[in-house]
Amino acid sequence: MDQKPQPPSHGLAACPNPECAEPVDPRDRYCGACGYDLSATVEPPGGQDRPTMPIAAPVWPEAPPRDPGSLSTLTQHPGELPGTDSGGRDLPTVPVRTDGPVAAPEPSAASAPVAAPAPSAPPTPAPTPEAGPEPVPPSGETVRGGGDFELAAPDPRVAVRVDPATAAPAAAPGADPGEPAEGTCVACRAGRVDGDGYCENCGHAQPRERDHMERELGTVAAVSDRGLRHHRNEDSFALTETSLPDGRPATVAIVCDGVSSAHRPDEASAAAARAAGAVIGEALPRGTHPQQAMHEAIVAAAEAVTALARTGGDGADAPPGGNSPACTIVGSVVTDGLLVVGWVGDSRAYWVPDDRTAPAARLTEDDSWAAQMVKAGLMNEAQAYADERAHAITGWLGADAYELEPHTAAFKPDRPGVVVVCTDGLWNYAEAAEAMAGALPADAALRPLHAARVLVGHALDGGGHDNITVALTPFTPPPAGAGSS
Repeated sequence: MDQKPQPPSHGLAACPNPECAEPVDPRDRYCGACGYDLSATVEPPGGQDRPTMPIAAPVWPEAPPRDPGSLSTLTQHPGELPGTDSGGRDLPTVPVRTDGPVAAPEPSAASAPVAAPAPSAPPTPAPTPEAGPEPVPPSGETVRGGGDFELAAPDPRVAVRVDPATAAPAAAPGADPGEPAEGTCVACRAGRVDGDGYCENCGHAQPRERDHMERELGTVAAVSDRGLRHHRNEDSFALTETSLPDGRPATVAIVCDGVSSAHRPDEASAAAARAAGAVIGEALPRGTHPQQAMHEAIVAAAEAVTALARTGGDGADAPPGGNSPACTIVGSVVTDGLLVVGWVGDSRAYWVPDDRTAPAARLTEDDSWAAQMVKAGLMNEAQAYADERAHAITGWLGADAYELEPHTAAFKPDRPGVVVVCTDGLWNYAEAAEAMAGALPADAALRPLHAARVLVGHALDGGGHDNITVALTPFTPPPAGAGSS
């Protein structure tokens, strides 16, 4: 989870929006779940105290005994529970009948009001048992019982009848009967999923497409996961396989991490990854040097994120005063004998040789408060990354970035290995290069998708506090004596 430098703490532990209540960081400007402006919280007048008031816990009645063999307890009605209604009056003590309507008690002669005599009318015969059930009153009439409530009787003429055969979409021929049909709830496997992503039957929120993403393209693979604490996945990635003008293959991996304290971070990361992957995939076949192509890709990604600030999420003009969309980026290009990396922010690239007796290495340097403290000699790495300000980034892609400074570097490893590009959701649990090498499976070059899944699992086992994205690209050096770019 990346954050821009933050203003003084607002003192909130959770979003004040009553429909959200998502936990927030004391230095967040906006709620990451609903976008609520946390700085707009009304402060109490100067000198006004807010004393802590003890609240007595309510005493709830014990549940009634359960019948032997039954899975549910007896029904409790409002009149059987102690307490008052919203007006402060005692709750009704008249037993509630569930076996049919009860005639209202006849008022006594002493208490009955005097009324004008009504015109005579033929008496209505009482229903007999042979006459069958009473007819349902027309829509709008009420059924009066012995309680204090009047309930409108349902009108069967407007009732919706559901045909079980059409209640859920039919499964496709040959589909696995254990899998829910498309558009069917994954929880109850019966209800339809509405446009907001919730089951109309059980109300279960359905997994979103970006909650967990996997892709394998030739020799490169990537996995992205929402993690265990965030309500959505704000990471994104792009994979590309292309070739240089001389026909040598080139593999590209781009990973972006949305800045959670910014507006629409998920859209920012997706736009940046898409733009960077497209630009570098077109530049390499034209003969652009991989390091220059990486620089151009990062600039294009920054322009794509900046463009989001001019429009709202629905394509309308962006509201004034919003925190501009932002993200970090890291990418790699692997071609014959050359490894190029580029980055802005604190997403990282690692080099892990196949021979684990050889040292692994981190190929990028974070644009973050912690990295600046270490570089200035004010803290060692352990002290800096233990500080609460460690993940305050000093470089990002977005309209409000201080200055865009794409970092690129080129390497020529002399042995085979694997290039790991990832977000801080992974390297938080394997920060040092040796730790990343220890978490990476030994057969990562042969099974990159499997290895990426293992690394994501490593982060989830460590707590999964952030979104997790990793892409793995095997590197093979050219044969001895062969030329390289």
